[in-house]
Amino acid sequence: MFVRTVYATGDPALLDSALRVLNSQGHDLLEERPGYRGAGVFVDRELGKLLTVSWWESEEAQVNSDEVMRERRPALLEPFAASVAVEHYRVAVFHALPRPVVGGALRVARLEFDPRDADLLADTFHASALPRLETVQGLARAALFLDRDRGRGIVGTVFTDHRTLAASRAAQSAIRRSVTAKAHVTVVALEEFDVIHADPHTL
Repeated sequence: MFVRTVYATGDPALLDSALRVLNSQGHDLLEERPGYRGAGVFVDRELGKLLTVSWWESEEAQVNSDEVMRERRPALLEPFAASVAVEHYRVAVFHALPRPVVGGALRVARLEFDPRDADLLADTFHASALPRLETVQGLARAALFLDRDRGRGIVGTVFTDHRTLAASRAAQSAIRRSVTAKAHVTVVALEEFDVIHADPHTL
């Protein structure tokens, strides 16, 4: 599987207007694209941040959708977005537990690494991080996205509610410390979002 992330920042007071358009026009536009396999929408209302993740069955499907979405995205995000960053990743690890996610919360860790260590990172996350994450109360989803060429990645963990997200911070910090040391990875950003939408067949 492949994913495209769109990270937009803007005036928090205008965020809801962008969400309404994304959940109607944006959703319909994605559904029309061949190879589309679902999406998630996540927000930080206090700071005015919006993260969307769309899932694609192949790199070709992802690339083919880029041109259409590139043309339509500005209108979908106006007037909220002051800045928009689009990135592409391959799904290295995805693990879903049978727990609800809508109304929950997402934690994102952005990673940088030597591209030669991409396999090491994927193997370490799967063998070392995932078993420990499964023991953390409230975990519903865990994923690792990699851009092997640029040496960048994202770890996303979704929790069933904000209480368990907050309670997991110490445990997940210990897991990150262990994995980053073993896999030669640097965490360059750590963020938390509300889950607004998550298609059941992907997230």
